[in-house]
Amino acid sequence: MPRLFTGLEIPSEVGQTLSTLRGGLPGARWIDPENYHVTLRFIGDIDGASANEIAAMLWRVNRKPFEVTVQGLSSFGGRKPRAVVANIAPSRPLIELQAELERMMQRIGLDPEGRKFVPHVTLARLHDASSQDVADYLSVRGYFPSRVFMAERFVLFSSRASTGGGPYVVEDAYDLCAA
Repeated sequence: MPRLFTGLEIPSEVGQTLSTLRGGLPGARWIDPENYHVTLRFIGDIDGASANEIAAMLWRVNRKPFEVTVQGLSSFGGRKPRAVVANIAPSRPLIELQAELERMMQRIGLDPEGRKFVPHVTLARLHDASSQDVADYLSVRGYFPSRVFMAERFVLFSSRASTGGGPYVVEDAYDLCAA
């Protein structure tokens, strides 16, 4: 049973920039740059027939390519930080693509996503990292010049059931083309 999610791939040059931010944070398990992505919709563990239905349905998405801006770092988890992330500036095309994917998944019977969409790239998962250590890390490395790339497709990823961080496999890719 594959574990699936839709997302945007991070171009290797942007991934290289983000990978220079690794290190210097106790309790961090750093994600390999080849596994950096922006999750659009987590789907979960799906049987083969449902996976095929989802893959076929995603071909109906008809959206134009759009710019994605990576800007600064933050953490998720508040007083018990659980991840260090690179922020993705919310843009209308990104929000609309994510909302369309959400509607599609609900249409085939999946439960609505329980969390608000906050576009980001997870750089590290944290285990027993203190909020002070995370704050110190972010004060030193949290700012970097924004990086912009063009999202020309979104993909259907699969992953092994694990604590996250990959490896992720591109099962199918869906071009964004001028409507």
